[in-house]
Amino acid sequence: MNLRERAMNYLARREHSRAELARKLARKLAPHEEADAIDALLDQLEQENLLSNSRYAEALAHSRAGRHGSVRLKSELREKGVPEAILAEVVGQARDADLATARAVWLKKFGEPPVAAKDRAKQQRFLLGRGFPVDVVRRVVGGEED
Repeated sequence: MNLRERAMNYLARREHSRAELARKLARKLAPHEEADAIDALLDQLEQENLLSNSRYAEALAHSRAGRHGSVRLKSELREKGVPEAILAEVVGQARDADLATARAVWLKKFGEPPVAAKDRAKQQRFLLGRGFPVDVVRRVVGGEED
């Protein structure tokens, strides 16, 4: 299987960032193939609109919506090598929905305000672990209204 076929197989399954696809292809690089071939192939795939960092970022944001916050999304996108400009745009959109999402996640898991400090800490740790910003977590667990 040549490099392009391998890349097309990866892209047929799901969207990939350029950096993520480059890492996957580099692991499968045959001894006679050069690393420059990967860059050339990725450039060609971007020109053909088969590979797109912005499309990948939007797909990841959509799949995480309703369960995770913007802090976690930002971390995942940065880990996958998405450029800062695209990252800032997608995370900004997710940040707008953080309060509503955090409330929905909190209601599903706990449903009632904490009574003791121990319960409050547990609920805050849960929401922080899901990737919601600290200010949003305080508002949700503290029961503050808009």
